[in-house]
Amino acid sequence: MQARLPILVDNEAMKLKTTCNRDCPDACGLVATVEEGRIVKLEGDPDHPVTRGFLCYRTNRFLERQYDPERITEPLARRDDDFEPISWDEALDRIAEGMLRIKRESGSAAILHYRSAGAMGMLKHVTDLLFERFGPVTLKVGDICSGAGEFAQETDFGISDSNDIFDLLNARTIVMWGKNPHVSFLHLLPVLKEAKAKGARLVQIDPVHHRGADLADTYLQPRPGGDIALALGVARVLFERGLTDPEAPSYCDHFEEFRELAFSNDLDTLASWADVRREEIEELAALYADGPSGIVVGWGMQRRAHGAATIRVIDALGAISGNLGVHGGGVSFYIRRRGAFDLSFVRGKEVAPRTIPEPFLGSGILEASDPEIRMVWVTSANPVAMLPESRTVERALRSRELTVVADSFLTDTARCADLILPTTTMLEDDDLVGAYGHHWLADMRPVAPAPGSVKTDLEIVRALAPRVGLDAELTDDVDTWKRRILSGVEKHGVTLETFREGAVRNPLAPEILFADRRFPTPTGRARLIRDADPRPVLPPDDRPLLLAALSTKDAQASQWPSRAQQGPATATVHPDAAPGFRDGDLARVESEVGSLTVKLKLDPRQRRDMLLMDKGGWLQAGRCANVLIRARETDAGGCAVYYDTPVRLLKPGTAH
Repeated sequence: MQARLPILVDNEAMKLKTTCNRDCPDACGLVATVEEGRIVKLEGDPDHPVTRGFLCYRTNRFLERQYDPERITEPLARRDDDFEPISWDEALDRIAEGMLRIKRESGSAAILHYRSAGAMGMLKHVTDLLFERFGPVTLKVGDICSGAGEFAQETDFGISDSNDIFDLLNARTIVMWGKNPHVSFLHLLPVLKEAKAKGARLVQIDPVHHRGADLADTYLQPRPGGDIALALGVARVLFERGLTDPEAPSYCDHFEEFRELAFSNDLDTLASWADVRREEIEELAALYADGPSGIVVGWGMQRRAHGAATIRVIDALGAISGNLGVHGGGVSFYIRRRGAFDLSFVRGKEVAPRTIPEPFLGSGILEASDPEIRMVWVTSANPVAMLPESRTVERALRSRELTVVADSFLTDTARCADLILPTTTMLEDDDLVGAYGHHWLADMRPVAPAPGSVKTDLEIVRALAPRVGLDAELTDDVDTWKRRILSGVEKHGVTLETFREGAVRNPLAPEILFADRRFPTPTGRARLIRDADPRPVLPPDDRPLLLAALSTKDAQASQWPSRAQQGPATATVHPDAAPGFRDGDLARVESEVGSLTVKLKLDPRQRRDMLLMDKGGWLQAGRCANVLIRARETDAGGCAVYYDTPVRLLKPGTAH
């Protein structure tokens, strides 16, 4: 690896810059203070236009993870129920032998490569290329987190992208719909506060009470899953009061059909389904109509059975109100973090011999036949902890002939492996990063040496490729790959050298989407949803609470320190939802597919029909909420249905 040149040198320390690559919209610029090869301080880059010199709680504490004594620093091989160190040569030789034998005996479809977003650098796609060139092999399809939302916006607008983050400063009304910036988009907060100081009104809509409610001027706490009814109620008021854009029919397909959908139920009925007052819907409609108004869409609503339809109805509000293609408007769900990068060297599912929907990964592996899945390789992921039906995923991975996991820690997934390959953290990696919360792109350079014999994912590919009969581009060095991936923006003056000077705004991204009211759809017009069921999923009487395992400020997905995974997980409920229990009591949460012992936290600010837990709890510690969630797929986009899981609270030891 090449070491980045110091930006400041004194007698004892130097400061080096890199970028966070974890699954977070911010993709922060980092400044590491290094003394004698060890990072002693990690700060936000003050020169990064979005990071602005500060970091989230998770990344402020990342050095604890970086230097955690539990970190894996050499390859491990399973020996009975434990692991023992082996050399890289032995590990890679065993993997290569297994890959070649399985392909020869069963074909490459018998191998599954599963990659997720534990590390989001662009060079992670080179691992995809290795398996595509070797096979191609079986892949997962869909996206458990954002798939339904991306599908919705691509259907409606032809693209899933957003206005520039700082364009919110032009808004008169900002609607945070299901968004908790204090946890899931911290660097949006300064923009929101500046917009408020300029006179913008901030509306927070979320069934979960969080700190965003305190920042907002108006807070609505609808029923979980009541967002379609709420959005259609707002649309109905806009139509009734003549507050839609007179030009909207000229740039929207299905305008009249959407109007009919909005009028298919009266406002009182829609308010009842959303569990808000009629007056709250009318007030929200009036605020939104007094624009320009921007909607910032959270990443939870699409994780319901009708997730794609929910985002599509919200998209339609932006379209009919005239808030598309204008400063201060837009419906912002996602930024195309890969949009500036040339990743055409990988064709993915286009050439895969077989695919498995991601929400059904465990059962898909177990049920695959002709050929069966004999080998699984996991990259940048912990599917046992993060996917529905965790026990099924665990059983699937443990029962394969050869399971390989590249990771830095002995995660729930790594514990299922036959071979564990130690890989770098974000402070040792060498890559390119795009954000899904803003349009700035950045270079990653190692700011500290990797411990032991740890390798980057690219180095693992370069070492394995010749062993399985592949060579040529797969053995290219990191800078060659970076230049190739940046080839699409070179003509705009963005080169690898430009990246090494600091964060670069994507030159292909406009400040305002659809400024000419033209959309990259087949007709060139926005496509409004014509059919949606506004009735939310109601839990049955015997399981009256809907489970929501939410992102937390304390950890990124399942990347917890082990000391934080001791004892029962916390479950937060309204006091009225836990009769007979006191704050701090132990309880058993039971769903249709599993149960979990928890410690109760009673919070009167929460709704009476919800049970809240942290996302990413460990299965090995008995804290994994996903053991309670049945594997299901959203209405479109391949998202997992995480938030429509009904549960009940029982006293510990109570019979089923």
